Amino acid sequence: MIAQDDPIIFIVDDDYRMREALSSFVEAMGFRTATFGSGSEFLRWERPDSPACLILDLELPDIGGLELQQELADHNSPPVIFVTGHGDIPSSVRAMKAGAVEFLSKPFDEHELQSAIDTAISIDRLARQKRLEQQHLNSSYKLLTPREQEVLPFVIGGLLNKQTAADLGTSEVTIRVHRGQIMRKMGARSLAELVRMADKLGIKPHGESVS
Repeated sequence: MIAQDDPIIFIVDDDYRMREALSSFVEAMGFRTATFGSGSEFLRWERPDSPACLILDLELPDIGGLELQQELADHNSPPVIFVTGHGDIPSSVRAMKAGAVEFLSKPFDEHELQSAIDTAISIDRLARQKRLEQQHLNSSYKLLTPREQEVLPFVIGGLLNKQTAADLGTSEVTIRVHRGQIMRKMGARSLAELVRMADKLGIKPHGESVS
């Protein structure tokens, strides 16, 4: 059985021999591979929920490598490594500015490619972890009642319970209860941690203007 955390390397190249060479090299590193002869073929494939990177040729029969990179940019797609025999400086600059991990020329240098793959997998693992943390944070926030969500900005703003109670027209005891529920539901062990959570959720402290 393949573990969910077991990385996979996608290879998109219209040259069958290059796909085979890249696949053999990557598998010798201990990674799974999935190969594709075109960008559209890759886009149609349902990618597994695993850390990954994409080794991409620049010139493809349908969607060019740079265009494919751009299309994938907003879809939590894996980091891209270009390996191409038709590279030029403008293309490499455009690829790197768009976030490519590396831009290598064929025939590729094995050490450079291995280093790029290791870097790309590390980048993707970190990005996936951040997405999971954000999803967990969003879920925790949704557990708060509307009143608790209203109280949260006061808490992270450092206001005392009696100040919050006065502003919201309720009792200090009620605010104390809300505060305890907020800490519990958010899983915050301290006020500082709750402040960091709220910042990741885009919630501003009470009294702070939204820029």
